[in-house]
Amino acid sequence: MITIRQMRYFDALASARHFGRAAQIVNVSQPALSAQIAEMERELGVTLVERGKGPTLLTREGEALLPEIRKLLGGIDQLYQQARQVTGVLEGKHRLGMIPTVAPYLVPVLIPLVRERYPNLQIELKELLTGPCLDDLRHGRLDSVIVALPIDEENLSSALLFEDRFLIASTEDENTILMSPMTEDKVDVERLLLLEEGHCLRDHALAVCGINSGRRVANYGATSMATLLQMVSHGMGITLIPEIAVNDEKTRNRMRIVPFAEPQPSRRIGLVWRTRSGRQNDQHALASLISEAAKRLLQ
Repeated sequence: MITIRQMRYFDALASARHFGRAAQIVNVSQPALSAQIAEMERELGVTLVERGKGPTLLTREGEALLPEIRKLLGGIDQLYQQARQVTGVLEGKHRLGMIPTVAPYLVPVLIPLVRERYPNLQIELKELLTGPCLDDLRHGRLDSVIVALPIDEENLSSALLFEDRFLIASTEDENTILMSPMTEDKVDVERLLLLEEGHCLRDHALAVCGINSGRRVANYGATSMATLLQMVSHGMGITLIPEIAVNDEKTRNRMRIVPFAEPQPSRRIGLVWRTRSGRQNDQHALASLISEAAKRLLQ
């Protein structure tokens, strides 16, 4: 008989398409994962994966069985979650994903608040870009994620946590006069530094500044907000900074912060979870706690 462990290993392998990376996902050695997949194949009497050099591909039989296996795993996760729900709100383990332009600023305030209000809650944090965050959520590797809204998917629910205004950051000794308050059409897009592709904040910056007509942008994509603001503080350009980051980053970087004119552009940060997870009370309690932490940051 195949086991839950074998199905989880197969699910990880189907997502990673690589035995080594799949082993890292489920925190076992590669030989152990490979042996369990082989045992699963013997039990089912079919070959599930094509073994060889390059990416690991599923066989036709493996592709056919994958949706049913994931459906079974989803049902098992829901059973465990409902059982935990009976014991009380926000108890036990909760796997929380968070985008990189929120995590460094929110986590130091949120975690002490969690320990104070819900001492029996064990938060496991994972920092990911929006796409991987949602992918891990859909496949049950995360219980909820903090990302920019809207997320319009039938099987996902969300709660608004806070509105995060955008401001312009420049070096303190900026030679160019920046209007205050700034208007979107006055942003010098040729000096605008952005995060690399994949960060939702990059897309927000492009949208705020109306960069959709072929205008040139500074040719550099930073991998993190910290790198971006270091560049700004050394006079290499200007950038959009979310309000949640301002207080923390001003202690580390020489920056001038210029607000936008009303109506100020912003992003909506929300908590997203699987609708059928059976943990609605937990998610709403967690959303309330995160909103409280954000208010402390945005004061």
